[in-house]
Amino acid sequence: MNAGAGLKSAGLDLASIPERIQSEVQRAIQRSIKGVEYIASSGPALGSTPKDILAVRGTMNLYHYRPVADEIYRVPILIVMATTNRGYILDMVPGQSFIEFLLKRGYDVYMLDWTAPKPEEKRLGMEDYVLDFIPDCVRRVQQDSGEQDVTVIGYCFGGVLSLLYGSIFNDGPMKNLICFTTPIDFREMKLFSNFSDRRYFDVDRLVDSVGNVPPEMILSSFEMLRPASRAASQVQLWENIWNDEYVKAYRMMDRWGTDTLPLAGEYFRTITKDLMWDNKLYNDTMSVGGRTANIADIKVPILHAVAEHDHIVPYDAAKHLIAKVGSSDKEEVILKGGHVSVVAGANAIKRLWPKLDNWLGKRST
Repeated sequence: MNAGAGLKSAGLDLASIPERIQSEVQRAIQRSIKGVEYIASSGPALGSTPKDILAVRGTMNLYHYRPVADEIYRVPILIVMATTNRGYILDMVPGQSFIEFLLKRGYDVYMLDWTAPKPEEKRLGMEDYVLDFIPDCVRRVQQDSGEQDVTVIGYCFGGVLSLLYGSIFNDGPMKNLICFTTPIDFREMKLFSNFSDRRYFDVDRLVDSVGNVPPEMILSSFEMLRPASRAASQVQLWENIWNDEYVKAYRMMDRWGTDTLPLAGEYFRTITKDLMWDNKLYNDTMSVGGRTANIADIKVPILHAVAEHDHIVPYDAAKHLIAKVGSSDKEEVILKGGHVSVVAGANAIKRLWPKLDNWLGKRST
């Protein structure tokens, strides 16, 4: 058997080799061109759904998104973002925006978003967020919408703040509560728990020395959860640099993943001591500003969406929420995906958003 026959018997078509080489050369050229374009361009604009600013006070920003549907549900929605993240994760480009989806489905949407606390705001504590910022925004939503009832949606640590708010102000005006990937048992936040081990982590010295906790420290703690993920994602980007849709999605998620906000010093101190060290939310011993915050006191309808492969808030950290709230109308939804993809991106569009619309529509009239 000659070499050509051997290659044919192995399933290799010799006649196709020049064409395949040419294809690989063209792809390499295209990859190089796209790589230059990637470096030179700024990426897609995020958070572009039309909105009005209702209030700006310190680190707090309250937005009202302009309704687009002919008929609007009676009960408005207030979204409470996590204090480490910017709100545009829920308002990606058109067609991939959770905000846009809600507006088209007829909801009246407001958002409590955050900006970086200034050095002089290092004394902001948990009570400022739970007893001041959120109630202030709820009152403004009531005034602007003309409705007394408000549905609250909390993402990640925004869900923790929403739970604390709902447990303290359990006689209203919160009508429904929706939490996305919200931790309850902080012992199960394994890497964060080890990182903040009281035997080695001097939170008082950190806060007293630097004031607000820098975003680099927070981002580093996130990246330690998946130490090889950034290198792997960059390899995948290079392999798919010629694919405009892949690059667009990569840039959106990468920008959000690295755009981390600093945390006010006193607020971070409370998170570390009360939640990470003493696990007070899970142990039913949490208080804010001297006011008891037991989530068993929450009686409103509640939906909790959790991700099967969440590396930031593992399911074991989130699974106790539904059991511990006092509501009779309560539901947990476990969805495929990770911490971000469960609420943003193609996975969320197909799974979470329709589920939430079906659940919330019945409770918003």
